[in-house]
Parts: sequence; C-alpha cells; structure tokens
Amino acid sequence: MLRTTLAGLLAHKLRLLLTAVAITLGVGFISGTFVLTDTMEQGVAKTFAKSAGKVDVAILPSRGAGKGPDDETGIPADVLRKVRGLPGVTDAQGAVRGEAALVGKDGKTVGDYPTFGLSVPTGRLLRFDVDKGRAPSGAAEAVLNQEVADRAGYKVGDAVTVLDHAGRPHRFSVVGIVDFGIDNEVSAQGGVGFDATTAQAMTGRKSYTEIDVLGPDRAAVAAAVGGSYEVLTGDGLAKRLAKGAGADTEIIRTGLLIFGLVAMLVSALVIYNTFSILIAQRMREMALLRCVGATRRQVFGGVLVESAVVGLVGSLLGILAGIGLGAGAVAALSRFASEVPVSGLAFAGRTVVVGLAVGVTVTVLSALLPARAATRVPPVAALRSELEPGGGRFRLGRVRTALTVLLGAAGLALGGLGSLQMGKGPTAMYVVALGGGVFFLAVVTGMPALVRPFGRVAGAIPARLGGVPGRLAVENARRTPRRTATTTIALTVGVGLMSLFAVVAASSKATSAAKLAEQYPVEFQVEARGGAGPGRDSGGVVPHALAETLAKRPEFAQVFEVLGKDTEIGGRSVTVASLTGRALGTVLKPRIEAGSEAALKPGGLQPGTVLVDKLIANRNGLSAGRTVQLKTAHGTVPVKIAAVYTSPAPVGEVLVPEADFRRYFGAPGQSAIYIQDKDGVPPEAARRVVEDAARPYPTAKVYSGAEFEESVSNAIDMMLMIFGGLLGLAIVIALFGIANTLTLSVVERTRESALLRALGLTRRQLRRMLSVEALVMAVIGASTGVVLGIAFGWAATRAMAEGSVFSLPYLQVVGFVVLAGAAGTVAAVMPARRAAKASIVESLATD
Repeated sequence: MLRTTLAGLLAHKLRLLLTAVAITLGVGFISGTFVLTDTMEQGVAKTFAKSAGKVDVAILPSRGAGKGPDDETGIPADVLRKVRGLPGVTDAQGAVRGEAALVGKDGKTVGDYPTFGLSVPTGRLLRFDVDKGRAPSGAAEAVLNQEVADRAGYKVGDAVTVLDHAGRPHRFSVVGIVDFGIDNEVSAQGGVGFDATTAQAMTGRKSYTEIDVLGPDRAAVAAAVGGSYEVLTGDGLAKRLAKGAGADTEIIRTGLLIFGLVAMLVSALVIYNTFSILIAQRMREMALLRCVGATRRQVFGGVLVESAVVGLVGSLLGILAGIGLGAGAVAALSRFASEVPVSGLAFAGRTVVVGLAVGVTVTVLSALLPARAATRVPPVAALRSELEPGGGRFRLGRVRTALTVLLGAAGLALGGLGSLQMGKGPTAMYVVALGGGVFFLAVVTGMPALVRPFGRVAGAIPARLGGVPGRLAVENARRTPRRTATTTIALTVGVGLMSLFAVVAASSKATSAAKLAEQYPVEFQVEARGGAGPGRDSGGVVPHALAETLAKRPEFAQVFEVLGKDTEIGGRSVTVASLTGRALGTVLKPRIEAGSEAALKPGGLQPGTVLVDKLIANRNGLSAGRTVQLKTAHGTVPVKIAAVYTSPAPVGEVLVPEADFRRYFGAPGQSAIYIQDKDGVPPEAARRVVEDAARPYPTAKVYSGAEFEESVSNAIDMMLMIFGGLLGLAIVIALFGIANTLTLSVVERTRESALLRALGLTRRQLRRMLSVEALVMAVIGASTGVVLGIAFGWAATRAMAEGSVFSLPYLQVVGFVVLAGAAGTVAAVMPARRAAKASIVESLATD
C-alpha cells in the first residue's frame, strides 16, 4: 500500500506541487520570522557582550533604593569614592545621564525633545565605539551620536551650543562621533557626550545611573556597597542589557507569528479542500484498491501517508523560502534601521524543527476528514460511474444546524458584551476578538448552506453580462456548495481581517480628529521644546515677549497664554493654571458640573475664587462653595471654589484669575501660547508668521493642530500598510486555493468541458466560463469577509475607548472586493488555458 501511494504521488507531480504550495507559503512565513528575530537577537547580544566585556563589575541602582542628593534616583557619589578605595580596584567610573539640549544651526534646539547629556568613560572602561575623532576631554569638548549629528548637520571640528539644565548656553567643540549602542531614547532624541565632570555640570545630576569597575571580584564590591544596589559581573551586565534590548524582538516575533498562524489556518483550509477534491476524483481508484484486497485501514493510512509526504515536501520548500524571506528582511533592516546591529544570518535548528512540525502536522490534520471519507468508498463503486460528489442542494443536518446557531449566538453575545456592556479598554477588545473568532467558526460551519443564495447574488451581474458561459459559471460555483464554501472561506479569513483593520484604522483617525478638535481648539500652540505636544503641559516656560509680539500681528484673532505652577491646595499636590486675556469661556470652554455658571463668562471668575477640575475635586474631597488653603510663593491664602468643571482641553487642575496667579506666584513654572488666526488667513502664511516670531527663542516649539492630525493619520496609515502586507500572505494563499480548486476541477470535468465544446462552446467561451466561476467564488469569499470585518470592526471601535467615533472606509472596503475578484480571475488563467487546449475527442473518450 505504501508503494502504491508513493507511486501515485510520483505519477501526479503537478498535483503534488499545487497541494504543497499553500503549506510552503505558510511555513516560509513562520521560518522567515524565526530567522529574522534570531538574527536580531544575535546582533544585539554580540553588541552588548562586546560593550559589557570591558567591565569587570557593574553597580546598578536597585528598585526603591539608591536615592542620591535632592532625592535623585541613582547612585550617590560617596558610593563611587568607597569603591575606588577598595583593594584591587584599578579604575572605577560613574555614568551620568540627563537632559542637555543641543542647539541647531537655525538657533532652535534639535528635535521635539531635548537631547540627552551623557558621560563618556575614559581608558579601558570606554564602552562606546568612537566612529570618528576621539572621546571628549575637558570642559570645552563634546561628542555627538551619529543620528543627531546627521540631523543637525554637525561634524568633527564644528563648534556647537548646548543648553544646560537651567537653559543657559555653553559652547563646545565637537571632537568625535560616538555610537552609544542600542539605546532607544538616545536614538530617538539624540545624545551629546562630555567627560564626567562636564556631564554633571550640564545635566545638573549629582548621582550616577551606573558605576563600572575594573579589578576586584563581584563579592568584594557587593560587600562594600551593601544590599541597596545591584552588583553584576561583566557577563551578567551583558545578559541584562541583551535581555532588555531583546524584549522588542520577542514582541516582534510574537506579532509576526500571529500572522504566520493566520497563514497556516488559511493553508489548512486550502489543503483540506484539495484533499477533499482529490478523494472525490479518486473514488473509483479507492474502490479498485478495496476490490483487490485493501482494507479500510490501509486506504486511510495511504491517504495520511500521502498528506505527510506533501506536508514534508511543502515544509522543506517553506524552510528554504523562509531563509530567503529572513535574509531579505535582515537586509532591509540593515539598510533602513541601522541602529539595530546584525552580524550574519542566524539559522537555528529550532527553525527547522518548528517548520517541519507545523507544516506536516497541519497537512496531516487537514487530511483526516478526507481520509476518513476515503474509507467509506464501497468496492462496488469501481463497477459504476458515479455522479460528481457534492452536487445538488446542500442542507444542514440537525447537528450542524444546532452547532451553527449555537456558535453564531455565542459570537454575537461576546461581541455585544465587549462593545456594549463592558468598560472600554483592552479587556473589552479581547472579548470582542474572541466573539469574532467564535462567530467565524459559525460561518465556517454554515457556509455550505449559504453558497447557493450568496452565489445567486454574487453572480447576478456576471450571469447577465456573460451570456451562456456566465450562467454556466454561476451554476458551477453553486452546484458544489461544500467545495465552494471551503474554497471561499480561506479568502474570507484574509479579507475579513483586512476589513477589520481598515475599519479600526479609519475609526481611530476619526476619533483622534474629534478629540483633537476638542482638546486643541486653536490653530497653533507654542510650547517650550521638550513638551509632549499639543494638549499637554510642556514643563517649560515660553517667553511672555513672544506672546506680546504675536498679539500685535494682524493675522491672528486671539493670542493668549496658559500659565501653570505646581503647588498644593488643601495639602494636596496640584497644578494651578490661569488663562490670560478673555480666553476662558470663549476659546476654551470647560463644562460646569457644580457651582456657578457665571464663573465661565469673560471676567466672571472673581478675585479670591478658583475653579477645580472634577477629577481633582473627587480625589481630594473638594466641592463647590468650599473655602480651601492654596499654597503660594508667599505662604498660604484662602480661596473659595466657585465651581467644579470638566474640560476636554487641558486648562489645568485648578484655575485662578490671571491677576491672582501673578500675585500668588510671580513667574509661572510652565506656560504655553495659544493662537487663533483670523478667517481667510492661509494656514501656511500664519505658520510662517509664528515661526518667524519664535525664531529668536531656541526652546520655543510651534505645534499645528492640522499637522498633528496629519502625523497621527500617517502613523495609522503606516500601521495599516504593515498589517495589510502581512495579511496579504493569507490572501495570496487563498488565491492559490482558488487556482488549485479550479485546476483539479478542470481535470474532474474533462468530459463535461469536452461535451460543452462539442455543443458549440468556443475555447474563448470556455475560458470565460472558468474565469467567471473563479470571480464568483472570490466575490463570495471577499464579500463575506467584508461583512464580518465591518461588523466586528464596529464592535472593536465601540470597545476601544470612551468617545470612539466609528468610521467606515467605503472606498477601501469596495476596493477589497474588487481586488479579490480581479485576483480570483487572474488565478483562473492557467486552469482555463489548460481546459481550452484539451482535445475534444480525447476528452470525450476519457473514462
């Protein structure tokens, strides 16, 4: 029986190849994921091992301990002095890290956030790679990391200005370009390196983030510093750093493997359908084997052996394809993300084991039901000609009907629970996702019964426009509902997920636009660079002179400042704010929850009164009409709470009149300028005016609501494009399934096609018939996926967050169906050409 099975496989090489394609693509994706992430981890580990290998012992702050001067988190200087006095210590240096803003050639600080000021070790403890020049030495020298040097246009030998922790400018000579290693913060914001003394002066830090030691063993250092700090060997430090950097690769691997599992699910559906068709076509062959003595067990085993061989061949090809995919991804990573080190291609034995195990297991499991069906072929079937299996009207049995209804109801219930009943957030979204998965199982179970009505709708236009070939194609798709359902459901998975992500992305953009309109009711905002962007406290002060300059410009209808100061009210820490001019109640309009509505009218907030945010009021037990003590620069003063408010725009936790704010605190601790332009002023012209006015102030950063919304939209579009590319693999596999089904169907309907040709159907009409059949199947699958994607995309949007706005991307949804139909038609080209080339006489003679 084994020899018969293997001989049958060798006799039908094309069938073997078509069946193996789906598993090849799925295994290739999974193998490529392992190759990519293993290579990344190897590069990260080698980089950190090389860096930490220069250190004998490292001292790190422990969580909840190691407070330095002024309550700084870190390692105090006296620990470094103690370590330097230990026997056997040849060198010990502390690492300093803080903010030190680099000023660009345009006079503005570089980037949206201040660059980091770092200490660069000397001697053997120099762990950073100096790419150009040398390490800094002395109070007038500095080095830059490559990213910030490229961004600002600086090179070795240039003079640069750096602002210290108090905002004072200092001039330095760039003596080197240094690679600070895999440091996400430094890569994003940039780094400026100094010697240790200068780094402390520039950053204002008095404690160290790490102490590196040469000479003694770990036990001696640990005994000297006590249990308040973590003491590691150089190898331990390398593992710690590599593990910390490797967390991202674990996330990447998990995310990619999820898409790989989706691809394998689609592959399983394609393989199941393929084996079902093959068994149906080989009924007489199976019956002949039974006639000559083959038992049911042998027939069952033969089909499983065939599936295992197909799975093995497909998996081996998939592993080879995965190596190619991984190599391509590594090359792209090296080119576009040079901060992630890669050193050669990592190919672990686990990749082979997992690839083979997944591929063979999925293929064999997918073939179990078809193999069981093969054992039911009676020997007498070899003596008669059977009608095509699966034809006629399909009806769900009682068990299948009950299962479909049960799964459908459970899926809808879970989706409704997550979107309508539960609190918004990740848990609710997980429940919606579970509901979507359960409902999809209901669709899989009941899809054969829906193929005929769905086919009538999907094929209405092709049947009307395609003439006789079009009508024949629609009926061909509808007459084998079980086969068509299994073929189309694979496409439903891919298109459904694509539609889901498209709906969530469009809704996220609509939600962010709505939130931005509430939180950012003006065209421009100027903050101290280093803030968190529109709608957030900057933590710095914008010069009042800039607000005065902008207020005089004819392009702007209103310019006002939001002043802030961290203080205490009723003994609790809060941020007190004030709005200058007449902005309160006109541009920024909080909603009064309790107290006097008159407080929001221009000039309505009286001296000695305050407005309190509802969240702060509830947290601290405050209420309208109550008098509390406010801590000011001159002591505490009593203030009366005029009202409790809520506001989508950030106007502070406690609002006071402008005159009171200046009397209480003098200068603000943080401030921002809000600018509303006049109607008819072009946004570009207004932006230029604001930028020109802010140019003399290095730390002033201009934010535009429209630009911020565009950046959010671009980020979401990029995410959708990435997801779309990954899910595209599942759609490609599904299209191979359609092509595979049609190819096997052409073989099965050889005599039927020849008879149609004999009755007058031309080759062109035959090709059109098969193409329309593929089109109808693709539209059925894509349309079902779109409906599911939209429905659960709506549920996911409702579960995402309070105030989420649902948005349906009509053009994208229609595009998915059109592209799926076009791709399905293309997938039918080869099978249609094969059918059209067949000889009529030879095909009619085929038994």
